[in-house]
Amino acid sequence: MRKGRLLGLGVGPGDPELITLKALRLLQSAPVVGYFVAKAKASKGQGGNAFGIIERHLTNAQRRLPLVYPVTTEKLEPPLSYEDVISDFYDTCAAQIAAELDAGRDVAVICEGDPFFYGSYMYLHDRLAEHYEADVVPGVCSMLGCASVLGTPLVYRNQSLSVLSGVLPEDELEQRLREAEAAVVMKLGRNFDKVRRVLQRLGLDGRAHYVERATMDNQRIVPLDEVEPLASPYFSMILVPGEKWRG
Repeated sequence: MRKGRLLGLGVGPGDPELITLKALRLLQSAPVVGYFVAKAKASKGQGGNAFGIIERHLTNAQRRLPLVYPVTTEKLEPPLSYEDVISDFYDTCAAQIAAELDAGRDVAVICEGDPFFYGSYMYLHDRLAEHYEADVVPGVCSMLGCASVLGTPLVYRNQSLSVLSGVLPEDELEQRLREAEAAVVMKLGRNFDKVRRVLQRLGLDGRAHYVERATMDNQRIVPLDEVEPLASPYFSMILVPGEKWRG
């Protein structure tokens, strides 16, 4: 029996019109559509952000396969380990999808942004791509969505861009930002106040832009000094564009 194909589809940062034609074609041809969703949303019958982007394109004949995150924070009470819990979760998801592929059904796993740029799909790809045919379609990633809604170029001419995680220790984050010509800081959330402190110490806060949920209906652009530290959502980031070059 022919095995199914694994399809990793980037569906963009939030605006439903930013999905590519190729991703849309493969999505609509797949008999099974897998999507990641937080437990709280799944319990309410909701499908999560990526699913919301593509739901209108699905037919009743396509089977939905929710992949429900067991946790949504990296800080767990001992003896629980986030790394162990989430690794087991991806193992379970991979097994579910493998069962569909072994039965000859293609499975499209959707991923907000790009599948290989901080995308959850990549952990399934690492587990399955050696055993099944896998096609990955790139998507518009969130930092480019942020730059577009800000109307701000990220890098000019020969400048380099650093993409950093807000989870980094404060001293390491400061060192990397000090050396950066332009930077994007992702994974803010509870790390926002730390990131803002570093930007202020380096004198970069005047160049920094804060965006929540770029390209989504509930998008917000907020001055850095007005952001409530504990209210920064998962879908937020800070852009520090390169110095302008007029050419």
